[in-house]
Amino acid sequence: MEKNIAEIELKFSEYLKRKGLRVTPQRMKILNAFLRTEEHVSMEELFLIVRKTDSTVGQVTVYRTLKLLCEAGIASAVNFEEGLVRYEPRDMHHHDHLVCEKCGRKIEFVNEAIEQLQEAVCHEHDFLPTAHHMVLYGICSECRSKE
Repeated sequence: MEKNIAEIELKFSEYLKRKGLRVTPQRMKILNAFLRTEEHVSMEELFLIVRKTDSTVGQVTVYRTLKLLCEAGIASAVNFEEGLVRYEPRDMHHHDHLVCEKCGRKIEFVNEAIEQLQEAVCHEHDFLPTAHHMVLYGICSECRSKE
């Protein structure tokens, strides 16, 4: 993981320089906090995480940095239809999501058959995919057992 983080830091630094932006300690702290979060994090949640280690980081800086991380291909914005956008690292590992409509639990999964089917559909339509995000909504087993 540490090697991946160093590579991502370099990728982000190079992206910022190409855009004529400065590589600031605050941006790098936000990137590191983002990469170390275990959950899909909202901008507000990431702001609170970063503020624990650096009280000088403002909410606008976190928002702008997340936008830059998405533009650089490091983060993906994910909408679980809960009224806010969440973010996750893009290059760490590909996965799709199951979301419980009752408790909000998010289950990440990888299914090779689904991936192959997506590739076949793209090939059939002569379509070059650049990214995708799949979310299936339903009721998890825990919530069903409580009913």
